[in-house]
Amino acid sequence: MPYVAKLEKAGIPTVVVNYADQDELVRQTALASGLPNVRLVHCSRTLGGPEDVDAFIGPLVDALTRPLTKKEKESGKWAPPQERVLFEGSLDEAETFYQQTRQIHSPLLNAPIAVYTDGLPVRIPTEERVREMLTGTSHKPDEVISYPRDIGGLRGGMRKKGDPVRFQPMGWTATVEKVAIIAVMAGCKPEYLPVVLAIAQSECPTGTAGAWSQWSCVSGPIAKEIGMNFETAMLEPGNPPNATIGRAYQLMAINLGGAVTGVNRLNNFGSPFNTGGVCFAENADGLPSGWKGLNEEYGFKKNESIVMVMNQSGVLRTGNFPPGGYRALQKSGHGGIARRLGVKGVPGLHNFLEYLVPDIWTDHDGGFTFLIIPQMARDLYDYGFKSKNDLYEWLYKKSFEPLAKYRLRAGPDLTTNGWMGIERTSGKPWKELPDDYMVPVVGEPHDNCIIVCGGTTEHMEMLAGRRGGLSPHAVYNIDAWR
Repeated sequence: MPYVAKLEKAGIPTVVVNYADQDELVRQTALASGLPNVRLVHCSRTLGGPEDVDAFIGPLVDALTRPLTKKEKESGKWAPPQERVLFEGSLDEAETFYQQTRQIHSPLLNAPIAVYTDGLPVRIPTEERVREMLTGTSHKPDEVISYPRDIGGLRGGMRKKGDPVRFQPMGWTATVEKVAIIAVMAGCKPEYLPVVLAIAQSECPTGTAGAWSQWSCVSGPIAKEIGMNFETAMLEPGNPPNATIGRAYQLMAINLGGAVTGVNRLNNFGSPFNTGGVCFAENADGLPSGWKGLNEEYGFKKNESIVMVMNQSGVLRTGNFPPGGYRALQKSGHGGIARRLGVKGVPGLHNFLEYLVPDIWTDHDGGFTFLIIPQMARDLYDYGFKSKNDLYEWLYKKSFEPLAKYRLRAGPDLTTNGWMGIERTSGKPWKELPDDYMVPVVGEPHDNCIIVCGGTTEHMEMLAGRRGGLSPHAVYNIDAWR
C-alpha cells in the first residue's frame, strides 16, 4: 500500500485488486498510508484464473481511466488525537470503561471485540499508578518513542534513527507515558518498564492471514534482575514478568497501533501465543562455552540486556521424538532415532538434529527458531558444534534440495517473482537452471535462530519463520531505557 500511495501522489492512476471480504482491511491500510479513498476492484477466491480475470478486467480498466472525484482526491493520514486516555471516575466505573467492547460487523467476523483490552480484565491506569510506573525509567513522560537506528525492510520503507516509531497497523505515534499506561494495564511492575519500552520500538506488528504469533525473548542480566522464568514451563502461566511483559505487546498493538480483530487484524485462526501475550528469557547460564547469547549474536556485550521481538507465522512445533528416545540415543545408541541415523549400538554422542532434517522443511520454506534446553545444547557442543554459527551453517547446508522439488513449494511462487527473477546462489535466472540444481530452502544461515532455555527434560520446540519475523532488525536495547 505505501507504494500504491506513492504512485497516486505522483499522478499515476492505481487500483487495488482485493477480495470483497477484506475491503475494510484495505481501506484501513490505505488510510494509514495517506490514501483514504483508494479505488477497489474485487477478485474471486474461487473462480479459475482466466474466468476471474474476465470478470474483473472491465471494472479494473474503468477504475483506472475514470477521472477522480473530489472526494477521491483527498489525501492525508488519519492522525487521531493524542490526548491522554486516563479515565476519571470511580474504580468500578473505570473498570467498566476499560473493558467495554464494540460489535464488529464484517463478512469475516460478527462478534464483540474489546476496545482497549485483549479481552481480559486489566489493571486500571490511575494517575498514581502511572506515576509509579514511570519511576522505572529515567526518560521523560512526554518523550516520543523513536527508532534507535536506521531500519530498512519495514512496512512503508526505511525508518531513520530518531524518527517517531509508527505503531502498526495504523502508523500512530506514542510517548513514554503512553507506554507506561499500557504497562500498568498489563500488570507490569516499574522495573519491567525498560523492557516494555524497548519492545515498543518494534512497532508491535500483528500480521494478517494465517496464524501470526507475537512473542519476545529477553537476553542479558535484566532477566535475572526482574525474576523472569527461562527454565521449566517458561511459556506456561505463573511468572509475573513473563506474563505481563508479553501482554503489554498485545495491549500496545491495540491501543497504540490501532489493531482491531476483524477489521485490520485478520489472522485466519490466530495463535494461542497471542492470548495474553508471551515473553520469556534466554538461559545465559545454560549456554555451552563458545556459544553466544542473543545479545552477543547481535553485536551487544554479554553484560548488556536486549529483547528480540518476533512476529512469526505459525505456532510451536515440537521435536518429533519422546525424551526417552533421545536419552536412549545418547546413552547407548539404541531406539528408533539410532536406527534412523544408522548408529544402533554405537555409544557416544550423536547429532539428534539429523533425525529431524530435512523433514522439518516438508511444509515450510525458510528458517526456524529452535528452543533447546541446556543439556541438549551441551550435547551438540560436545558432538562438534563449537559455536552457534557452526550449527547455523550445518542447518543451512542441510536445507538444499533439487530445483525440481523446490518448484513444488507454494512460497517460492511469490519470492521468485513467478520464477522470472534471479536465483541468489547461482546469479542466474530461475528459468535457466536445470532440475537437479540444488537450492537452499533456508535463505541464509542466520535465518535460523537458536535460543537456549527451558527445563531439564530432553525435548525441543521449533517456531517456523525467519528470525525477527517481519523485521530484519528485531533486537532492541533494554539498557537504553533504564
